[in-house]
Amino acid sequence: MKDSKFTQLSVARNLKIAMFHLGSGMADVLTTGVWNRIMVADLGFSATLVGLLTGLRYFLAPLGVIAGRYSDTHAIGGYRRLFWIWLGRAMMALSTVTLGFSTAELVRRAQAGAADETPLLLWLALVFSFLLFSLGSAISGSTFLALIYDRAAEGQRGRAVGLVWTFLLIGFAAGGVLFSVLLPPEDLAGELGFSAGSVLTLFLVTAGILSALWLFSLLGEEQRNSPITKAKAEERSSLRYDLSLVWRSRVMTFFLLYLTLSMLFVFLQDTVLEPFAGEVFGMEAHVTNRFAAYWGSMAIIGSFVVLFFSGKHPLFTDGNLARGGIIVLLLAYAVFALSALAELRPLVTPGLVLLGVGMGIWNIGTWGMMMKMSPAGRAGTFLGFWTLCVTFARGAGVAGGGIVRDLMLSVTGQHTAAYGAVFCCGFIGLLLAWFVLWKVRQGEQSAYKRSGDELAAVLSHSLD
Repeated sequence: MKDSKFTQLSVARNLKIAMFHLGSGMADVLTTGVWNRIMVADLGFSATLVGLLTGLRYFLAPLGVIAGRYSDTHAIGGYRRLFWIWLGRAMMALSTVTLGFSTAELVRRAQAGAADETPLLLWLALVFSFLLFSLGSAISGSTFLALIYDRAAEGQRGRAVGLVWTFLLIGFAAGGVLFSVLLPPEDLAGELGFSAGSVLTLFLVTAGILSALWLFSLLGEEQRNSPITKAKAEERSSLRYDLSLVWRSRVMTFFLLYLTLSMLFVFLQDTVLEPFAGEVFGMEAHVTNRFAAYWGSMAIIGSFVVLFFSGKHPLFTDGNLARGGIIVLLLAYAVFALSALAELRPLVTPGLVLLGVGMGIWNIGTWGMMMKMSPAGRAGTFLGFWTLCVTFARGAGVAGGGIVRDLMLSVTGQHTAAYGAVFCCGFIGLLLAWFVLWKVRQGEQSAYKRSGDELAAVLSHSLD
């Protein structure tokens, strides 16, 4: 029997759990923002090599499906989800420490004039750090979502995952502020504006903060020895069999297609937005560097507004939020496309506002739908699978924007046409995603019941 504390998720406890992703956002900024800047811009290492290391987590993402499935059916030390979450985050915290020592040594060698003599052992330490970080991220990400699924009642899951995602955005902003304080510019001899000691302090302090956030946020949030909801006919419930249900359910197939298309095309602008403003309108770096703050702050505001009304008004359902978010994002891409093709600089700021608001609404609706599309007893498996699809689609979108831009630039020789093509592709792709989502709306959420030797997907209740 579940303790009453675990049957309902209060807003206060939801905020406590959301602090987990406050740490996740800070960890992401540290690796893909601060570390890659130090390595490429300050130390002069290859951007390709640095990109491969930071992108290693994309290649290890399939492990999240395996960890999620194991947590569905097995408990370790009495816990199904917390073991994997805390193991993964401990690996990430440890990797932050080892990455700090390795990077500080690279800085020290650069200041001593020995940057061209980087020993193999130091490179192995960097590879080990990112392998540990990526592995920890893979096994803890999907199991964290599964814990939210377990922890919140059905009607609370949209709000629960919405708050968690909003705190991820706050983590990006908080990390930027914190790291600028921990790594201030120093008046040093040579080209580097910081010392090896300050770099090491940055990583060690951050590792401590992340560990505290990850431990505190989930402490006491899973009931020990809670009953495991097993799927019927467990002897046939292999990972391959479970995931085959996606293809056997028309609704889930369309949802998978929507998830892939929307994630791919929403992030098509990710690598080209700042270069677009710089190359088309000549905006300086200190101006374009604020773009993330503009759309990020609007996404946070939009998320909190949506979460406030969610559950209080029948229009604020996950399906409607996803559809509404896509519509706002379509407007954002249309504004950016017009700005690029007609060279209208005043449209950049409205485009950023629309992008942020649209992403805030779309993310909450889409993540809420992911929860609904994860059957009881298989939440870890399916949330791991959805996360895998999201990870690969987002990675393809980030890379795809740059590819489209380069191809069009080589053909036309004009920056306006090149960036306009990216935004037009994004508009068309999101329009297609909206149509697929409309097909999902025609169906209903899938429930799973055993019938003879077949496990059929049975329509139960609407996504509206």
